[in-house]
Amino acid sequence: MSPYPAPVTRYFHVRGKARKEFKISEELFSVRGDVLFVNFQQSRLLAEQINTTRKDGGHVNPADLNAMGLIHEILHFVIGMYREERNPTAFAGLLAHLNGAFTQPVMDRLLLDFTTLFPPPDVASGKQKPDVFLNGSIDGIPNRHWMLEEMIMVWLNNENPGYAPIKPIIHDAELREGDLYLKVIASAQAFFETQPKFGPDNQNLIDLLYEPIRRAPNSLMDQLDFIRRYWGSILSGSAFWLRLLTSMDYIREEGKWFLFKQGGWNVSKDITAEVPSFSGDLFEHEPEAFSPDTDWMPRVVMIAKSSFVWLDQLTKRYQRPITFLSDIPDEELDALQNRGITALWLIGLWKRSHASARIKQINGNPEAVASAYSLYDYDIADELGGYPAYENLRNRCAGRGIRLASDMVPNHMGIDSSWVMNEPDLFLSLPYPPYPNYRYNGVDLSNDPRIGLYIEDGYWDRTDAAVTFKRVDRWTGDVRYILHGNDGTSFPWNDTAQLNYLKAEVREKVIQTIIHVARMFPIIRFDAAMTLAKRHYQRLWFPLPGTGGDIPSRSEHAMTKEEFDRWFPIEFWREVVDRIAVEVPNTLLLAEAFWMMEGYFVRTLGMHRVYNSAFMHMFKKEDNQNYRYLIKNTLEFNPQILKRYVNFMNNPDEETAVNQFGKGDKYFGVALMMATLPGLPMFGHGQFEGFSEKYGMEYKKAYKDEQPDQWLIDRHMRELVPVIKKRYLFAEVEQFLLYDFFTGHGGVNEDVFAFSNRFGHEKALVVFHNRYAHTSGWVRTSAAYLDPKGHMTQRVLGQGLALPVGDDNQFTIFRDAITGNEFIRSTQELWERGMHLDLQAFEYHVFWEFRQVTHTEAMPYRDIANFLHGKGVPSIEDAIIEMKLKPIFDSWYQAINPGAIGYYASGADTMEPKSDILNTLNEKLSHIGDGARFLFGHRETEGSGKDAVLNLYRKLIHWSRPVNQGVMPVLGSFIGSKNQSDKKTSLYWNLTIPWLLADQIDRWNLPGTDYKPACDAFYLTKTLTKSLRESGYSDHDAWRYGMVFQAMCTLSNRFRNHRAEGWTQATALTLTLEHIRPFLQINLHNDVLWFNKESMDEMVSWLSLTRLLLTELEAGTDRPDENLQKSVDQALSASIRQVGQSGYRYQELVQSMIEPAKKPKKGATAQKLAAKKKPVTKPAAKKKAADKPEKAKPAAKPSKKK
Repeated sequence: MSPYPAPVTRYFHVRGKARKEFKISEELFSVRGDVLFVNFQQSRLLAEQINTTRKDGGHVNPADLNAMGLIHEILHFVIGMYREERNPTAFAGLLAHLNGAFTQPVMDRLLLDFTTLFPPPDVASGKQKPDVFLNGSIDGIPNRHWMLEEMIMVWLNNENPGYAPIKPIIHDAELREGDLYLKVIASAQAFFETQPKFGPDNQNLIDLLYEPIRRAPNSLMDQLDFIRRYWGSILSGSAFWLRLLTSMDYIREEGKWFLFKQGGWNVSKDITAEVPSFSGDLFEHEPEAFSPDTDWMPRVVMIAKSSFVWLDQLTKRYQRPITFLSDIPDEELDALQNRGITALWLIGLWKRSHASARIKQINGNPEAVASAYSLYDYDIADELGGYPAYENLRNRCAGRGIRLASDMVPNHMGIDSSWVMNEPDLFLSLPYPPYPNYRYNGVDLSNDPRIGLYIEDGYWDRTDAAVTFKRVDRWTGDVRYILHGNDGTSFPWNDTAQLNYLKAEVREKVIQTIIHVARMFPIIRFDAAMTLAKRHYQRLWFPLPGTGGDIPSRSEHAMTKEEFDRWFPIEFWREVVDRIAVEVPNTLLLAEAFWMMEGYFVRTLGMHRVYNSAFMHMFKKEDNQNYRYLIKNTLEFNPQILKRYVNFMNNPDEETAVNQFGKGDKYFGVALMMATLPGLPMFGHGQFEGFSEKYGMEYKKAYKDEQPDQWLIDRHMRELVPVIKKRYLFAEVEQFLLYDFFTGHGGVNEDVFAFSNRFGHEKALVVFHNRYAHTSGWVRTSAAYLDPKGHMTQRVLGQGLALPVGDDNQFTIFRDAITGNEFIRSTQELWERGMHLDLQAFEYHVFWEFRQVTHTEAMPYRDIANFLHGKGVPSIEDAIIEMKLKPIFDSWYQAINPGAIGYYASGADTMEPKSDILNTLNEKLSHIGDGARFLFGHRETEGSGKDAVLNLYRKLIHWSRPVNQGVMPVLGSFIGSKNQSDKKTSLYWNLTIPWLLADQIDRWNLPGTDYKPACDAFYLTKTLTKSLRESGYSDHDAWRYGMVFQAMCTLSNRFRNHRAEGWTQATALTLTLEHIRPFLQINLHNDVLWFNKESMDEMVSWLSLTRLLLTELEAGTDRPDENLQKSVDQALSASIRQVGQSGYRYQELVQSMIEPAKKPKKGATAQKLAAKKKPVTKPAAKKKAADKPEKAKPAAKPSKKK
């Protein structure tokens, strides 16, 4: 049973001479001499014959030729209707009128000449003479009447400018040589003016037939459209109506292909994202049938990897062959886990088409593999290790909470797939090439001697993009032309074969294949899923009459909806979803769907997730108003749709994320949106690493030698990954609210995205300004959404964040996940006015860790809120203390700012420090004491320790001179390396002077310093790092040396309070401080804590210098003690040896310093030598310090977080 409609006929008259000149087959002519087209293919054959034979350079389009025949036939039909409904004897009366006007012999001669020029088949073949034919009849009507009707039709054809391309075969030049022919036509017009009128405008018959020409003289398409619009009452109920619509489709179809032929292969596609509409029959008349999520589905964060390219990149990175899926290093899977990835989509796992690879190799890429979407079969590719390698990877991923995802390509198979070879009836095909000029003379792409496979020659020379390939069965002799897969937006995919979904057996076979895939992969991505939705499958392959033209050659296979529904009764995807729910539950089904079908796929067809390409396009173009409208529209129709979108910044068909969004704030702002909006975040291959190459589906390797951008990775880890790992907080929609951002003028800034979400007791507010501009305003009122009871609802920020309704003593503290800063706002203000924000270009925040506090005299939260005025700080409670300690802070900063440090260091320029420098140092210390007395009333600060400070200052000058550093070669060399000529930036001065002053504060025993050094009690380190930055140090270095300062202060404080421990043990315990671990680059690998040697050596040196400083300070002398210097230097040398002997194992080093090794017993030497022979894997002795704290790790040991 064929799915195609019955053949149709088309007519027009051809000159007798033209039949022979153009070798037109007699089979194309009716008994009256009209050309007859059984189908569109015959119009293509005739057009091909005319175009290849004619010598005038003209060209006729087959669709236009078909339209000429249809118009000719419709005009005949109108004449027939006129006979039937208005004037049965019209042409008998016309002939009598003409015989009277011109005499019968003259009319007989004119009709005889016409019959000779435009002969019916029997006359043309010589079987019948013209006069004999004229004396006969057809269907009971005299042939003179027929010929008179045909003569009017020939005149109309020649009057029609749209018929100009076929003038050589229809012209009436001989008849026009005399004046009789045109006088007869004029007389006929006069006659019909006296006869009953006809048609929608009640015209005489000739005027009615001429009306399409008059309305649209130069366009056959417009003439057909006129007939459609104005002659519907005449054609209604006839077969012409559908034929009219499909012929118009045919013209559109051919026009599209002609434009392609003119432009060659340089066809671009401008993708414009649209805001989905939830009106129309897709939603108004379709039931809601969401598939329920299981617990893990909303929390999926997926990353795509092009399998072959990834393996090649890993091979280069690890300097060893990584060929199979089982070879992927655990470190790579650990990295995915550490980044919060819970799903790994491996592109190109299945066995691919050999023919696809050959096409791409012949076309210029000898290294190409087949397209990942031209499949041979659904088995894991042998080149990737087959099923065992897949199973190995699946199990290792599962141990890390990562699920594997796979593609399923339901629309088509590879042209040499096992299905094409063994079951060709599964595919859309024709018994003839759809275009007569198609040629299939290229290489045989089949590996099976039984079957020949040939793509059309135009693919090889890039002159055409044929819609079919040729399959030849050498055993049976069957030849068929199978259609390539196509989505109607561009060229056919020349390495694919299109499945025929009108066949129930095809649908069942594909469903069985999907079930097979689901048993292997808990997540399935359906490629181009929208092409199999009924409305689009019909549009592409069996278009409704009047809607075709998307894929060339398909308008002749048009179907009515009723007919199509008989072949394809229910939505394929609904059947898939229901079958999977029963046979392989707990499978997440993800549809790549566009064309405004996104909501339909999840709400009605039941897909768990659907592509949301608008996210990428609109954020890239900063089409913010429309994307906010998309969210609002979705919330007002059904919020559940929002959580089912797949949001991405690139996909394999698009340019990479960094190429579209860059690597700056805009990129991270959009990435944050992806990570925090409801829906499934999907990262692209190489997105974390900043790769810019777009990998073709046929790539076996990357062609750019790109190295991971460590800065970009670190920023991902710092800003984005902590948010990704709380995906549960953002995934659902029940508590999701989108807010308007009201500016000071009362308008809404559509460039600001602000939304809140909650999970349990956790809550978050996300803000992103997607514009290169500054703005400020308030976040308070939400957009409307449809609540579970079906009511449109709006809320305010206080409700969205579930804040208590408090009085003016209640405050809300929250942290920004991006900067780490805390903020404080009046809870009452958050309820009544909302949150005020001042946003720079592409600024973004994730506010979370909300907590409530109450203003008291002891903790004046109102005061700190007023003081900060919206600004963030690392800790609100610390800020309160800093606010209280401001008198100390201010004097401390004046004592250690870059100008002051440079001034102190200038004392080294003379043999003895100038008195004004000593006075200044003394004055700075006194000011700090004044601040302490103001806060605490302490009297101990007056004059306390000033002489000792000045004496130590003189020693600092002494040690800063290279000539005096030889006494302590190790420590002296270290001091020299830290004492640059630029005194303002000298680390030696920038750390020793602040330590000296901080140590004096420590000795004052101020409140709060009982159990910790003054640098911690009074937050002196924060001011120091600020001073270092002002001196020109980077944020990173200022942060690192702030840790050194803390360690120095801690060591001196500990030694003073626990002298019995001794310096070595005090140093070791200082090295265990949690806050200095980042400086030492401590990381965990194979259950061992490792440190960086260079960082440890530097820290030990600073602590040894601290020992020297403190001992000399307490000595109270004004001259350095050389014996002390030598002793400290020897201790430092021993410590550095311990660092090397530890093998860079952190705990081993600390333990060796706390409990020094005892002398070996007799015979122990032999045991040690034997132990040395054992192979020990350890990091290399040298490693550059990382540029960023997150990079901290030893050489040759992959870093793992503790």
